[in-house]
Amino acid sequence: MNHSEVATASSDQSSPDEPLRHFWRGVAKTLLLAAVLAVGYLAFWPAPIDPLAYTPQPKPALEGPLAPNDRLQSAEILAEGQVNGPEDVEVDAEGRIYAGTADGWVVRVEPDGSVTRFAKTGGRPLGLAMDGNGNLIVADGIKGLLSIAPDKTVTTLVTNADGVDFGFTDDLDVARDGTVYFSDASSKFGPGQYLHDMLEARPHGRLLRYNPASKTVDVLLDSLYFANGIALSQNEDFVLVNETYRHRVTRYWLSGPKAGTSDNFVDNLPGYPDNISSNRRGTFWLALFTVRNDTADWLGPRPWVKQALSKLPSFLWPKPQPYAFVVQLDETGTIVDSLQDPSGKRLHTVTSAHERDGHLYLGSLHNDRIGKYKLPAADATVDAPKAE
Repeated sequence: MNHSEVATASSDQSSPDEPLRHFWRGVAKTLLLAAVLAVGYLAFWPAPIDPLAYTPQPKPALEGPLAPNDRLQSAEILAEGQVNGPEDVEVDAEGRIYAGTADGWVVRVEPDGSVTRFAKTGGRPLGLAMDGNGNLIVADGIKGLLSIAPDKTVTTLVTNADGVDFGFTDDLDVARDGTVYFSDASSKFGPGQYLHDMLEARPHGRLLRYNPASKTVDVLLDSLYFANGIALSQNEDFVLVNETYRHRVTRYWLSGPKAGTSDNFVDNLPGYPDNISSNRRGTFWLALFTVRNDTADWLGPRPWVKQALSKLPSFLWPKPQPYAFVVQLDETGTIVDSLQDPSGKRLHTVTSAHERDGHLYLGSLHNDRIGKYKLPAADATVDAPKAE
């Protein structure tokens, strides 16, 4: 064999490592292309939000009445595995518990513990309250403000105000004269999109009032940051509305020298206020969905990061810590006590707390159960009369 034949034979024999090099070059090209596409998507694809910068206050220390405790670990568990996302609960005079679930039903837990389907709204029933005629008034996140009669007939009361449709009817309270105070959390983002509202940091929420006699609705406050829980004071001289993504509760005065004005009732809470209820004896029970999230606080003043994050799958977003947290407030807005379960093993992401006959009934948007917590004897006094 001459030299040219040897050279030709050598060139025909590839290195044993050559296929591996080809493989990794292909992988590198694929990853580079994916990175370019990802950057292009995050930079140029339209975002579902138009965020503003917002800098939260430094979160308060968990001390004093907010000091961590495990008192909610002693709560009784009702309807475990039989309810899906009972965001709010209401208890009637017969001790039956009502809750709205993710499949569009209002269910009823009987005194013997059995669960029955009471009425279907076809939307997402959230806030619940009985009126003086035995009707269950429902804030349905999709369908608007509804009334369910004792015979289970569902009636739509109102779906818009001032020409603006409700986007996320959230919570309510019923006055003694039957007037319904309720919230529209966001006119832009509906149920399932509440984190978009948090990231956008724009005020899309409203506090509203429905008059059952005239069947009219008026707007008491607008430009609220995710208007959520609603509760009337003992004398019904003011109504509270939670602004979840500002970590505060706002007070609107209904009578007296400040009537028609609003102010801060409590601010810079240690978590995200969801629903709030009044025992009409001077105590409010405020459910915190979870404790403050350091990542969410960091995102607040960075709109470009929030805009990019909104384009990613939701499983990459900040997750709420599974922490059960209920705060007790007096009528001056002073935090006087708290009930907690830092482990989140028995109860977590509590979204409502209603007092009835010496117990707190606890709902959750992301749980499969209802909690029942026995209050200390000092708090277990006779309930105030319901709306007439």
